[in-house]
This record gives sequence, C-alpha cells and structure tokens, in this order.
Amino acid sequence: MNRLTLPRIPETIKAKHYRTGRLVALVGALIAVASIYLPWSYGSEPLDNMTYLGGPSPLQFAGGALALIVALMLVGAVVSSRLTRVKGRTKLLHRVAWNRAARAGALGLLAFVVVVLASIALTLGGLVNVEYGGWVALAGSALAVLGTRLLSSRQSPSLERAPHVPVLEIVTIAVVLLGGLMLVSYALNQRDGDTFIVLLVHLAAMIVIAARSGLGTWLAVAGQRHRKVLVFSAFAVAFLFPFTQNGSDENMSIATQVLIFAATAVGLNIVVGLAGLLDLGYIAFLGAGAYVAAVLSRSAYATFDIHPPFIVVVLVSGLVAATLGLIIGSPTLRVSGDYLAIVTLAFGEIFRITMSNLDGTDGPNITRGASGIPGIPNLKVFGFDFGAEHVVAGITLGRFANYFFLMLIVMALIIWVFTRLNYSRIGRGWVAIREDEKAAEAMGVNVFGLKLLAFAGGAFLAGLAGSVKAHVDTQATPEQYVFLESAFLLAAVVLGGMGTVLGVIVGAVLLKLVPEKLRFLSEFRMLGFGLLMVLMMRFRPEGMIPNSRRQLEFHTDDQDLADEFDDDLPYEFVEERA
Repeated sequence: MNRLTLPRIPETIKAKHYRTGRLVALVGALIAVASIYLPWSYGSEPLDNMTYLGGPSPLQFAGGALALIVALMLVGAVVSSRLTRVKGRTKLLHRVAWNRAARAGALGLLAFVVVVLASIALTLGGLVNVEYGGWVALAGSALAVLGTRLLSSRQSPSLERAPHVPVLEIVTIAVVLLGGLMLVSYALNQRDGDTFIVLLVHLAAMIVIAARSGLGTWLAVAGQRHRKVLVFSAFAVAFLFPFTQNGSDENMSIATQVLIFAATAVGLNIVVGLAGLLDLGYIAFLGAGAYVAAVLSRSAYATFDIHPPFIVVVLVSGLVAATLGLIIGSPTLRVSGDYLAIVTLAFGEIFRITMSNLDGTDGPNITRGASGIPGIPNLKVFGFDFGAEHVVAGITLGRFANYFFLMLIVMALIIWVFTRLNYSRIGRGWVAIREDEKAAEAMGVNVFGLKLLAFAGGAFLAGLAGSVKAHVDTQATPEQYVFLESAFLLAAVVLGGMGTVLGVIVGAVLLKLVPEKLRFLSEFRMLGFGLLMVLMMRFRPEGMIPNSRRQLEFHTDDQDLADEFDDDLPYEFVEERA
C-alpha cells in the first residue's frame, strides 16, 4: 500500500464491533466540537488567543468545523444505510465513502489538536500552560480516531458516476474556488508562523477528507466537464486576489514571485512531465530571459544601448532561451536518464559561471559579472506605469499588484501553450517517448526531434517568465540562478503531479509560499522541505494532483483500486442481505 496507515484491525472484528466504534467516534467528535467553547491556553500569546470561556477563536472554530464534519460523516453512513434498507440502492448518498472520510477526518482532527497544543506548549514554556479545554479536545479527537478504526474502509467512493447535474457542478466549482481565495488571503495575512502551520494542517485534513469521500474525484470530473467554466473561474479568482490584500506590498510581492515560479515550473513540465527528460539546469533558461530583459532595459548599468518595447523584449527573451535550449540539446539529447541529468546540471553551472565572467575582464562586458545589472526600471507599457500606485474601487494597488496582473497574462499564455501541446500529436509523441523510447522510435516517432522541441519549447516559456522577473526584482545577478532553484522547480513538478497543469501550479505555490511564511524556522525550513519530499515520494509518488495514467502506473498493485467495484455496501446491509 503506497499510503501511511495505522496497524490494521481484522475485518471480522470490525464487522462485530462497528456499532460500538461508530458510537465512540460520534461521541468523541461531539466532545471535540463542545471543547472549542472552553479555554485551551493559559496565555494569550500563542496562535490567536484561545483563553476565553465561551468565546472560540477563529482557529478553534476551524477545529470545531473539522470535528463537526467527522460527526456528519458518521451520521451520513447511518442515514445511507437506512435509506438503502427501505428504498433500495440510493443513487447519491450511497456513492459517498462515509467511513473512509470519517476515518481521515478523525486523524486530521487529532493532528490539528496536537499541533495546536504543541504550539501553546512551545510558546509559553511547557504543557502546563495548556488549559483543560485543550485536553478535552485531545481526548475527543483520540476517541474519534479509536472509534473510526472499528469502521469498515472497504467501501470505495463512486461519486464520479453520480447523476450529472450541471448547475450543481458549476456552483460547487465556484464555491470551492472562492473558498480557496478566502483561505489563501487569510493565511497570507497571518504574521504568526505557528498560525500558518496550523492552517496548513487544517487544509491538508480537509483535502484528505474530500479525497477519501470521493468528493475530490467528483470535482475533478466536474472540472473536466466544465473546463471553460473552471479556467474562467480560476482566473477570475486570481484577478480578485490583489483586492483582498488591502494594498499589502509584502503579500503581493510573495504572490508575484509565486506566479513567476509557477509559470517556470509549467514550462519545465513539458520537459520532465511530458517528454520524461530529467533537466537539472532549467533555471538557466529563466536566467537567460532575465538577463536579456536586463541588458535591453533602460537601467543605467545596462550594457546595450538598445531599448525596444517590452513586447519585443519578451519575444527576444523567449527566443534567446529557446536558442540556448537548442544549443545544449543538440549534442546532449543523444544520452538519457542519469547521463542527461548530469549534463543538464553541468549546463546550469556553466550558465551561472559564464554570467559571472562576462564582466569586461574575463570576457566581454555584457552582464557586469558577479555584481549583475541593478537598477532595472519599472515597465511602462502603452503609457501604463507598473511602478506607480493605482486606486481601483477604493483599494490601492502597488507595483507588485501591477506585476501580478501582468504575470497572470503570461501564465495564461503559458498554460494555453502547454495544454495545446499536451493534447496535440506532438504531445502524444512526447508521452510515447516518456513511456518507452525504443518502442516510440520503432513506431516511427522522431525521438530526437521531439526531444529537441521539448527542450526548446520549455526554455522559451521560461524565458518569457524571466523577462518579467528581471523587472520585478529590479536586478539580475548570477547568484539568483543556482542549482538549488532548479531543484525546487523539479520538486514542484514532481510534488504537484507530472504532466498536469493544476498539479504543478499547486506544487509550485506550496514550495514557494510555505518557505516564505516559515522564515521564523530559519534553517529548519529545509529540514521540513526534505521530510515532506521523502514522505510524498514514499506514500504518494504520483503527486498531489496526478495524471490518471501515472496514477495507475504507481498503483497497479493497490488494493483500493482492485476493490473499486467490490463490496461497496456497508456492513449493516451486507448482514441483512445475507
């Protein structure tokens, strides 16, 4: 099983004690709900002040909502069973894996409470500072976990085969995206790192509940049916995001860098996710685009006295990066696997060292060496000054908000190119090469040509993002484009899900946003990042939002997939039917 699980309880014991388990779990969940009205902390410093009796804080409300969801899942299992007995197979209720969702929710609730209590203890100097309400919440969540362990988990969700209701699907997509916008806005506005960690745990628990119940699959199917609605809603929500930050330059700076990182990762997804070529020097193409924009800018330190319009600069940046992709790809794409990884790693280092040497001493003065090109001015496109503040609907939008909107346009272009290539004959050729290069060549696929096109195409998209990055950072230096950045880009692709757009974007957002909000952990941030990658590669190697083909590749022996259509009725109905 490619999943972290507790020790298994035999199915015979579960069948005998499932009623007791459900009652214990329900009582535990209700106790956890009631505990939010009790004080959890002796002092007000930890998190968001959990000291009040009868006055829950926002984080306590979040924990109570998690406990309430567990209780609703347990009740839903009973209602589904009763309706099945009376009216036969229920079309909708019986398609939800209630027990699985309740078990995942109970574990998530326990993790949430443990992290909250640990934060209180660490901030105030010991567990003695945890008030009785926190211990009540811990006892309730532990009871919920114990009770759900006695419930069957063999029922497989089948919500993807539920009746097609277009209005419900569209409304759900809109609500989920709006909820995501509110959650991200709230999380970014938190100054306390502990609060941000607790919110991450809560979000992870909600995602796992949705996945285990089958709601996640249903949303994925609904998104495929209404792809245009999903894309339009996603960009509408992203467009509204700056208006939720009250003119905060700090948050918008993080959001803009996240978009640049995500756009670059989508370009890398062509090389790694579709064509299956391991590129460890991809950051060099982003740097190439940034340096082209820097030397063609109106900076006082620019080495070229040529200042074309920004649209021309963007295209030139992409073409220069693509040319570098062709130059490095032509002699090296004859090799593959580990050898290709070593060559691309060397190319990334060669690029950084070359940029350091083009200083007028060791080479021509193009990049001003290790000091780079600072003082890159803000863009002015069609009279619009990206460095000036603009007031829209009473909200002040600063320079980072302006660049955020520009990156949305660049991101839309990159996603459009990626999806068009993915579903084209070229994309099918890349997938064939990734699956089996020899078989693809035997079937007449131009392996070398498509590999070269993947390198050049991915590099072109990275160059586009780099041209904007230079103006956002107001400088271009060699130390911005080190190997670690390439490693993070590759990790975003693998963590999110190779071959998918949404997965890579989610992976990029997590890997760029979370370290920024956890700076208070100093060097321990990298320890957490390493542990996350180890756990993901062990228990979900296909990524958070995987491509269906890759998911099947990694789970060919998974009993959950083998049992998808087997015995999805609850124990009550099985016993009565027998």
